[in-house]
Amino acid sequence: MTSEAAPVEAHDTHDVRPIRKAAMWVFLGSEAMFFGSMIATFLLYRNTTADGPGAEIFNIPFTSASSFVLLMSSLTMVLAHNAFEKRDARATRIWLLATALLGITFLAGQIFEFTEFVHEGLKVSTSSFGSAFYMLTGFHGAHVAIGVTMLLAMFFLSLDGRLYEDRGLNVELIGLYWHFVDIVWIIIFTVVYLLQV
Repeated sequence: MTSEAAPVEAHDTHDVRPIRKAAMWVFLGSEAMFFGSMIATFLLYRNTTADGPGAEIFNIPFTSASSFVLLMSSLTMVLAHNAFEKRDARATRIWLLATALLGITFLAGQIFEFTEFVHEGLKVSTSSFGSAFYMLTGFHGAHVAIGVTMLLAMFFLSLDGRLYEDRGLNVELIGLYWHFVDIVWIIIFTVVYLLQV
């Protein structure tokens, strides 16, 4: 059974892929500084609970399972990129969709967790701890949501054979973004959840 070939258009102009990849690295570098400042803020206020709930309400097993789901999405992203390089459009679509679904699952877990924390009394306005916690984890969740949106957009573009190597937000660039989001979560999970226990 022959796989569909992912279309690649030839251009007379010079190869801009290295420039686009460098631009993505610059963007990710700026995002790393944002996350670094938020992590530092959380560490500064991690013990400032104003007699409200703090890290004791964290459900480490649940968050660990949710984290595992997100980390597995890095594997499916690698498989999507590998399939794209092999011009296997069908496999590319499957792995892009799988990555998006794993990201959605992570977000659903985060929403559930936030809901539980609010019921326990941990709100943005409860304390400096609450503000720093929701700012950091919410900012990361927003990045996951953006990544899921881009993955789904690429999935639908691939249905019409409109994924390209040399223009647009292609699989490689989205892969860089997605792996960055996963690495940041490992740091957040360690600092926010594991070091608080």
